[in-house]
Amino acid sequence: MNDVLCEAATAPLAINGVAFDAAAIAAEAEHHGDARDPLDAARHALAVRELLRQRAVALALIDASAPLDDAAVDALLERELTHVPQPDRADCERYYSRHAARFRRGDIVYASHVLFAVTERVPLAPLRERAQAALADVLAAPDTFEAVARASSNCPSAQVGGNLGQLLRGDTVPEFEAALFDGDALGVLPKLVNTRFGFHIVRIERRVPGAAVPFDEAAGQIAEYLAQCVRQRAMRQYVAVLAGAARIEGVAFDGASGPLVQ
Repeated sequence: MNDVLCEAATAPLAINGVAFDAAAIAAEAEHHGDARDPLDAARHALAVRELLRQRAVALALIDASAPLDDAAVDALLERELTHVPQPDRADCERYYSRHAARFRRGDIVYASHVLFAVTERVPLAPLRERAQAALADVLAAPDTFEAVARASSNCPSAQVGGNLGQLLRGDTVPEFEAALFDGDALGVLPKLVNTRFGFHIVRIERRVPGAAVPFDEAAGQIAEYLAQCVRQRAMRQYVAVLAGAARIEGVAFDGASGPLVQ
């Protein structure tokens, strides 16, 4: 860890007098390696958990000495986030219209990739830097894609220049699928694609269009997704309210953008 990161990790962090030392911050930062500032992301994550834990204790949902587990979080949010609005048909129709590319079947994409795989032994930040540098090289000289894949990719497809062949929706993890299908770009994508497996440089060679999924068939999926988004927004506002009433040192929270969604 360089001097700047060491200084950031050792700066005080305390929530209503509960302090977190540099070791706790550094350990949490290991889970946020793909963030722009892993240490800042770690501080926010620790602060959010502690705010929720203290609120759960105040409501007698857990003992003062107990850690915050998923069951406690669920109980807290069920009690506090009441009457979160649910999306109606008009909301779903609007989302369907604005994101038509997501509601198709039979679309085919021919693609290749270069995978910089995440492993326990490789720190995420340097890995991302390597992937970003390789992407810059490929964007500057697209005809080098296959050579870069053979030399650098951690996927078996490296042996064939990164070629993944024909892909349908459902063939890959959701975050990779979104990069392939939620648009109409061809060639090397200008940004890295981040997935649970690592960082990908992606090239799309060809698209074969399928057919649109009717709205009524997609409506249930859309409603579930929008409800999740509303709940996440309510959660962010709830945390902002807790932060506004707390004594916080070492991390900044944005204020709630409006009344708590209820």
